[in-house]
Amino acid sequence: MADDTDRRLLAAVQAGLPLVREPYRAVAERLGLDKADVMARLERLLASGAVRRIGAVPNHYRLGLVHNGMTVWDVADAEVDRLGAAVGALDFVTHCYRRPRALPLWPYNLFAMVHGRTEGEIDDKRSVIACLLGDDCRTSDMLPSTRILKKTGLRIGA
Repeated sequence: MADDTDRRLLAAVQAGLPLVREPYRAVAERLGLDKADVMARLERLLASGAVRRIGAVPNHYRLGLVHNGMTVWDVADAEVDRLGAAVGALDFVTHCYRRPRALPLWPYNLFAMVHGRTEGEIDDKRSVIACLLGDDCRTSDMLPSTRILKKTGLRIGA
């Protein structure tokens, strides 16, 4: 269970570590802790699953991946977990979710986000997913992104 110090630490690092030679020491100094305590707390939070990973988060737009599409798939409910795991394992799928259908207008229950440098590239990635799903997919569509309205990761309060 996270205590108040853990929550202060998470609030301090959730937007990223400082870009300095010793980022953990800088965080520790800012919070009035020592570096070893910061490291131990982050290791414990990782081990417990409260923090999934610590790593760089690239800005895919600045890397040229300016075309994005949420692919949506209608697969059998009994197979959606198995198929979703297979789709989610594809290296180009960044998000993969099971969501409820809204029949009769919205038959889709599997969602997978893809990114590419061109519209053709995201269409090609959608085709790869379609081949993977094969006859298990009854229908599909893609919702291309047209504009960013908000782009942030999850932020928690201290």
